[in-house]
Amino acid sequence: MIDLRSDTVTKPTKGMLEAMFSAEVGDDVFESDPTVNKLQECVAEMFGMQAALYCPSGTMTNQIALRVATRPQDEVICDKRSHIYLYEGGGMAYNSMLSPKLLDGDRGRLTADLVANNINDPADIHLPRTRLVGLENTMNKGGGCIYDINEIRKIKKVCEQNGLWLHLDGARLFNALVETQEKPSEYGVLFDSISICFSKGLGAPMGSVLLGSNETIREAKRVRKVLGGGMRQVGYLAAACLYALDHHVDRLQEDHARAKVLGQAMAEKSFVKEVLPVETNIVIAELEGVSPQELLKSLEASGLSAVPFGPAAIRFVTHLGFDDNQLDEAVVILKNS
Repeated sequence: MIDLRSDTVTKPTKGMLEAMFSAEVGDDVFESDPTVNKLQECVAEMFGMQAALYCPSGTMTNQIALRVATRPQDEVICDKRSHIYLYEGGGMAYNSMLSPKLLDGDRGRLTADLVANNINDPADIHLPRTRLVGLENTMNKGGGCIYDINEIRKIKKVCEQNGLWLHLDGARLFNALVETQEKPSEYGVLFDSISICFSKGLGAPMGSVLLGSNETIREAKRVRKVLGGGMRQVGYLAAACLYALDHHVDRLQEDHARAKVLGQAMAEKSFVKEVLPVETNIVIAELEGVSPQELLKSLEASGLSAVPFGPAAIRFVTHLGFDDNQLDEAVVILKNS
């Protein structure tokens, strides 16, 4: 089976496993796991931020950031397609008692004007206080589209002028960076907090890192504790993340190239209304005349797995477990579907 349901289906490579088995470990709750400490220091230095915290998942790092930056009754500005709103179990309401203001950006990408026009009057007691702006890069629901960093700079200025926290859900940020050739440090100066995921395009079996100031990460450790995220000899998994940083970043371009081929193959099908522009490793095809369930059942019978992505769309995600031979097979399956 060619599995393109997500870039989270990968398994550790031989080199990654060797790095994991040879990792030096300690008790991370006591901050004495040297491999975890090395990962946190490495990522913080890479982004030019003061500190970092290793957590089990990107949902946890996002939710910790929201909790640290806000207080109950505050409002979060984000796009209606955002992961922090759609795919984190209502966490902003449950964990932090926050209200979302859902905007409709360009395939999930907000603009400075859109943000500025949706900040509540802090003097109006009928309205929640606008406190945080959440961006996502790349934008999953937007077909893996990439933010223009110049627009992020404009959003940052709006946030500074209005005393707002700017958070980045960077689950697939490295996919964006390899395309734009921008440096991580260019993002570090723009955001108060950044969540980086290692279990998606980078291919580690688990883990995300939250980046921020020393004070932010001190508070983040407290929130991680209450969420049950304190871990012990987790350096075995942090070693996989370090290996991914050294070996799996540049190769993301291969995933992007294969995704473009898949997108073209889907665009040629009569039952495809539209394929969202393919910028990175995500292909979203909007369907007509066939339901996602019907098409996916047919594709799976031929050996290709994907996922429904709304009432009339399916999604493919390329990854390090998907090579050129499988790409050729997938294109044949799509042509015969």
